[in-house]
Amino acid sequence: MSTVLAPGLAPGGPGLLDKERIIAGPGFNRWLVPPAALAIHLCIGMAYGFSVFWLPLSKTLATAVPGTASCASQGVGFFGELFASNCDWSIATLGWMYTLFFVFLGCAAALWGGWLERAGPRKAGVVAAFCWCGGMLLSAIGISLHQFWLMILGSGVIGGIGLGLGYISPVSTLIKWFPDRRGMATGMAIMGFGGGAMIGSPLAVDLMKAFATPTSNGVLQTFVILAVVYFVFMLGGAFGYRVPPTGWKPKGWTPRATQASNAMITQRHVHVKKVWGIPQFWLIWMALTMNVSAGIGVIGMASPMLQEVFGGNLIGVAKRFSELDKSQLAAIAAVAGGFAALLSLFNIAGRFFWASMSDLFGRKMTYSIFFVLGMVLYASLPHSAAGGSKLLFVGAACIIVSMYGGGFATVPAYLADIFGTQFVGAIHGRLLTAWSTAGILGPVVVNYMREYQLGLGLPREQVYNQTMYILVGMLAIGLVCNLLVRPLPDKWFMTDAELAEEKRLAHEKAVLAESNLGTGDADQLATPTAKVVLAWLVVGIPLAWGVYRTLLAAAKFFH
Repeated sequence: MSTVLAPGLAPGGPGLLDKERIIAGPGFNRWLVPPAALAIHLCIGMAYGFSVFWLPLSKTLATAVPGTASCASQGVGFFGELFASNCDWSIATLGWMYTLFFVFLGCAAALWGGWLERAGPRKAGVVAAFCWCGGMLLSAIGISLHQFWLMILGSGVIGGIGLGLGYISPVSTLIKWFPDRRGMATGMAIMGFGGGAMIGSPLAVDLMKAFATPTSNGVLQTFVILAVVYFVFMLGGAFGYRVPPTGWKPKGWTPRATQASNAMITQRHVHVKKVWGIPQFWLIWMALTMNVSAGIGVIGMASPMLQEVFGGNLIGVAKRFSELDKSQLAAIAAVAGGFAALLSLFNIAGRFFWASMSDLFGRKMTYSIFFVLGMVLYASLPHSAAGGSKLLFVGAACIIVSMYGGGFATVPAYLADIFGTQFVGAIHGRLLTAWSTAGILGPVVVNYMREYQLGLGLPREQVYNQTMYILVGMLAIGLVCNLLVRPLPDKWFMTDAELAEEKRLAHEKAVLAESNLGTGDADQLATPTAKVVLAWLVVGIPLAWGVYRTLLAAAKFFH
């Protein structure tokens, strides 16, 4: 593919990673960009699947030297475990890696989102690859030396930064390539983040089995192999990114009359440095927080909730959960594992489905559907449980989780509609602090309410009832915030002069006349169809394998 250099730049002037090097040339097919984004998101999405490592990591030394005690049994606290080399880590301590993933994801996205807009998606993608994969290699060294602080620094901190940069790297670019399908475009990429664990988790389990020996659980080798594989895919994705010239649009496409006259879709742009002071930003922030908090609450307790609510009915035994023996508990745990796999499929599908539907309904209406339908479904869970209707219970939970994923996938297009596209990636980065907040709020509400209800002596099958109604209240707050979102007053938008300066700093040039890229889809014949098909196969085959493995796990629910 030929590269169009901005006027005034000497040949060879821009570096390999610079934004000027990735302005798309004549005949470039925009459908090459989504698989590049998916290649990165499917790799970093493994953050959701790291729990497969907790149990083997908690027995690392005991596997090599039977009889080695755990740190907890020796009275070693969290800070002691960071540097302890003679006892096994506890699962609770290992879980801090998972927490740090999303704390640093939000922080990195918020801190470096503005830099990404000027540096371009390729440079951000390469940095994300080095952070995410380099962090895994540093964690592998930590496993080898049995030093947990290296794992915290490697995967938790450095890897978390890679997560943040990789997550937001394609947002602005996809929205500019697909002005006609903003929701669908971002939904495709963010679907990949939800699907990463579907590929990575079974792959990691298979690798650990393959490398396991009588004295090793194979985790070290698995970390190294995953880091190398992910690095190749993420670099491929980063170098696959292209940005359209300023003013590009698909051939024959003009904003629909309804869109052009829709006050909720601005044609102007807000600078990222202003968003902290804009009420509409905080309304969308709160709407996302409430949607994600409620969804995380259900996802986090889905497996135990199903087991405790339906008990022996899951395997055709008329007994409560507390009355089951060990073999029966193991049987319903397998069913609940299938339920969790089923939810993961709806999480993935919901990201693409709801984001695509938002192109038809509008972003504000789509979020209103999330909240109104969500309140009905959350409130229905205690009733379907009391009535013993497993089908209604599972169906409601699946739709709830689809809207949880849909909220993530729809919000970048929502931001583009309200704040414009110039800084949408950076603004999205700042909005992801809502994710960090929800990651704490949702599980805390659910877990503490469960413990409180148990403390009151309620039967296990009833301890989730009040929690559901609390989550309904959270959704009601989100609905009010969403309904209050209005178009921005003129004072928040950049002037033409300010916008021109930002485009200069972002190395944007109006090269339409020189590249004829504006002819869009008709000229896409210049990109070989085989190249587009190959790009999609590279990401589609692993994703299909992950879906297949997940369907096998979900099938246990229906046995």
